[in-house]
Amino acid sequence: MFKYLTIVIAVATLLCCGTSGGKKESMTTPVKEPVRYTFRVINTYPHSTQSYTQGLEYVEGTMWEGTGLNGMSYLQTISLLNGKVTHVNKLPNSEFGEGITLLDGKIYQLTWQSHTAHIYDLKTKKHIQKARYKGEGWGLANDGERIYLSDGTSTIRIIERDTFKQSGSIEVTLRGQRVELLNELEWIEGKIWANIYTTHFIIIINPKNGEVEGIANLEGILPPEQTDENTDVLNGIAYDNEQKRIFVTGKNWPKIFEIELIEI
Repeated sequence: MFKYLTIVIAVATLLCCGTSGGKKESMTTPVKEPVRYTFRVINTYPHSTQSYTQGLEYVEGTMWEGTGLNGMSYLQTISLLNGKVTHVNKLPNSEFGEGITLLDGKIYQLTWQSHTAHIYDLKTKKHIQKARYKGEGWGLANDGERIYLSDGTSTIRIIERDTFKQSGSIEVTLRGQRVELLNELEWIEGKIWANIYTTHFIIIINPKNGEVEGIANLEGILPPEQTDENTDVLNGIAYDNEQKRIFVTGKNWPKIFEIELIEI
């Protein structure tokens, strides 16, 4: 999932420091600033450092995870009690797994560049269908009716379930500038939350107009002493809709964090 370093720097600068250069805002045009958040860790749970997290979803007491890397891409469940991983399905070695979402008794799992979504039955955990889509697949979320797909650009595609045909799109912007590298997605209380790839930022997006309404800075959530040479970037957002709990983790991280956002 390599992207040019200049894009990474530009996105991080936009999220951290605002705009720089380019066309200036009119003195009469109000600039809507996003709410800034830091975080508080409420609980931690074990997470396998062998799991290259691409998608995270909490539904009815079960933590689901989709992992990536060729030959190591799984749909699996995680025990929050002891971190035990149970593999539900292994993708073909030629496929690089990506985001997941659960909707109406089905689990949807993307692949990065194989243009294939795998669909499973939630109760039986059996693979039941494949769907094709154009372009890359990065993250998935749903609002209870429609599926939202990210592809590493600033565009979130609105996808029809099962057919995966695109029915619309959302252009994500901050102060009028596009926000690239949208990765893992989660629908939380009417908003789309998105990891920004290679950064420690999560943004909160208004799905009606694509505006970034909040920016959460999770820098330092994983202490340096808990990292090693395999530890990769922050990625993975899950929401417990019943108890209103927010979970985050990262690729090959040893912990899942339950957090609370605190407005700065």
